[in-house]
Amino acid sequence: MLTICNRTDLLKGVNTVSKAVSNKTTSPILECILLDAEGATLTLLGNDLELGIETKIEAVVKKEGCIAVNARIFSEIIRRLPDEDIKIEVDDTYTITIECARSKFNIAGQSGDDFPRLPQMQTKQQIILSQGTFKDMIHNTIFSTAPEDSGRPILTGELMDIRDGYLYLVAVDGYRISMRRTQVNCSEEFKVTVPGKALNEIHKILENEEDSLMTVNFTGKHVIFQMNDTTVLTRLLEGEFLQYERNLNMEYKSKVTINKKELLDSVDRAALISRENKNSSPIRLQIEKDKMIITSNAENGSAYEEVALGLEGEELAIAFNPRYYMDALKAIEEETISILFSSSLSPCIIQDPDAEDYKYFILPIRLHS
Repeated sequence: MLTICNRTDLLKGVNTVSKAVSNKTTSPILECILLDAEGATLTLLGNDLELGIETKIEAVVKKEGCIAVNARIFSEIIRRLPDEDIKIEVDDTYTITIECARSKFNIAGQSGDDFPRLPQMQTKQQIILSQGTFKDMIHNTIFSTAPEDSGRPILTGELMDIRDGYLYLVAVDGYRISMRRTQVNCSEEFKVTVPGKALNEIHKILENEEDSLMTVNFTGKHVIFQMNDTTVLTRLLEGEFLQYERNLNMEYKSKVTINKKELLDSVDRAALISRENKNSSPIRLQIEKDKMIITSNAENGSAYEEVALGLEGEELAIAFNPRYYMDALKAIEEETISILFSSSLSPCIIQDPDAEDYKYFILPIRLHS
């Protein structure tokens, strides 16, 4: 194998596929990335058998071939080389020679034939999305996935629920639900749960532009995301995801219309007091006819904030974990939001006042007299 490529392109490709390299494995080959030179392309692949990422870059291929190289040492070398073209050559003993300007490295590789390639699978369903839109959807929901040690593996991922011409992306951690939706051209209805780890890595790869498209292929046990020259394949999580729809369509007795930024700033200031408390005390919301009073009390002091609002329905008092409230508010770009309340002991729903493209469901904290 002998190929020459642009150092910037190569480094970007290495950084992309390294996200799928296993750090904890008994198989040395899974600590590698695959370099496959063919035609006018250098293909890079990382695969830990749960998540696989493949990307292609332009290259001058003088001799075709493939090699598996330790991802950590290879990426460190490429990162430190000058910004000039890089020549990569592999001999019959799997020794890799890397040359760039006046730098030269010789490192050991492994046979590329032993590296696990991405499997070829038959697509059952397919949707096409804007990369920028899906990037925003992940960013605005991923914080509500459950941690890996939660004991509920299905909630460590996000539900992709395709129905009624929409894709609903839903995350649940047991205390809150985050939902974003966008229209898709798909007549079928189906649900899959994608690991949060995979979505985090996809978020880093996706472009911000709304007119850059991506294809999502569903195969039954896997999902394949195709973005420009990069392909991400991940196993789906098995199990029954929470039936979230009923929670997001609750009956309410109070509806608040309020400025999102003013509310976020006030909650953030009130949370300064609660954050200093060892037990992370809640913030208290007093909903009145024309204002929301936000208070926080702890051993070290208290905070008081007022925000103007519009109220339809009953006045009430309710308390929340301020971090959960702020996570939801930070994920909303709109200037005005609606908040629905049922009672002081029931969850609230933060949503778009004009549509239902986003909803955030947050459990309250019981108030003590």
